[in-house]
Amino acid sequence: MKTTSIIAFALVIIGAIVWGLVGFFNFNIVSMIFGAGSAAVVSRIIYSLVGLSGLWLIFYWCIYNPFKAVE
Repeated sequence: MKTTSIIAFALVIIGAIVWGLVGFFNFNIVSMIFGAGSAAVVSRIIYSLVGLSGLWLIFYWCIYNPFKAVE
């Protein structure tokens, strides 16, 4: 499960960088590399993996809350 969380964390960071580029500079590097539109299956897969990674990290945080008090 540690490997899954590390991969998910890396994908979420990459996704945050991509959305930062879109927000600040209106530059979508994923669509530039893999294509845009409905025919860009690879772009949709990448966005789906980033979204699933975010959901995984939410689940992981809820189960193994690092901020709860140690008794």
